[in-house]
Amino acid sequence: MDKDRFPQPYHEKSPDDSGSELLVVSSAHTPALIRNAGEQAQRRFLEFFTAHIRNPGTRAVYGRAVARFCDWCERQHVELLDVSPFVVAAYIEQLTQQRSAPTVKLHLAAIRMLFDWLVVGQVLPLNPAASVRGPKHVVTTGKTPVLTAIAARELLDTIDCTRIVGLRDRALIGLMVYSFARVSAAIGMNVADYYPQGRRMRFRLHEKGGKHHEVPAHHNAEEYLDAYLHEAGIADEKKGPLFRTVSRHRQLTDRRMHRADVLRMIKRRAVKAGLPEHICCHTFRATGITAYLENGGSLEHAQRIAAHNSVRTTKLYDRTSDAVSLDEIERIII
Repeated sequence: MDKDRFPQPYHEKSPDDSGSELLVVSSAHTPALIRNAGEQAQRRFLEFFTAHIRNPGTRAVYGRAVARFCDWCERQHVELLDVSPFVVAAYIEQLTQQRSAPTVKLHLAAIRMLFDWLVVGQVLPLNPAASVRGPKHVVTTGKTPVLTAIAARELLDTIDCTRIVGLRDRALIGLMVYSFARVSAAIGMNVADYYPQGRRMRFRLHEKGGKHHEVPAHHNAEEYLDAYLHEAGIADEKKGPLFRTVSRHRQLTDRRMHRADVLRMIKRRAVKAGLPEHICCHTFRATGITAYLENGGSLEHAQRIAAHNSVRTTKLYDRTSDAVSLDEIERIII
């Protein structure tokens, strides 16, 4: 099955003035599993991906998960009313043999949430996925590639800041490193979200669920942002996007950067700095948190800066215990 077949009809990118993505939906694009169940099921299904799931990223990921399940049911000649815990469990068991445990758990969560929505809408009497359990998956150490403080410094220093593109890229990477900002929160900022409070500047980050999270600006990040805004000449465009795309003539446009633009930029900068190509957008958030903890910062403060819901998530970035374990291993002298 083509994993991208589902999102294309449901999720068409149509940037508006704020840089958000609009959802274009048509009942003709609903899976056969839903279509065959009647008009009410179709309407409830479309509402799930428009009214209920507001985050574009979540919408796309859940869309692919649901599409895969619907296609599987169609191949098994299973109708919506025939979907039982046994059917869902059989699908999850098969998926477990093909995908990683985190992916399987995500797919099950999407299916379970969809059926919850159908039950509330009186399309189904019970949620057949409610009693199904996914594979066990316990994470104690983060897998996000993390740069050392020296490597991160080298990357920032290799950026050519004689051009506006370099100033923009350094400011964006610096923001993610020094404020632990998610890439989506960073590119969601407007110019007004970098503002003074007292003698220092602050960042207003646009987090998940429409929440705003304010962080004081590190002096290095403040230097990078000031240089970028001065050269860009957009300091007075308070409602405009802070980080913008570049035209073919290497001039800033009025369009907001997409996370795909940021990833391409990071890969390009990493190659030029001689760093591993597998580093990603999340690397700089993880690098900042790791550097903070290695320099004596507390997990509780790191959690608040990173806007993590749980300190367990922040703990995944604590690599200081790795060095202690290695020292103990080296005591084995043979």
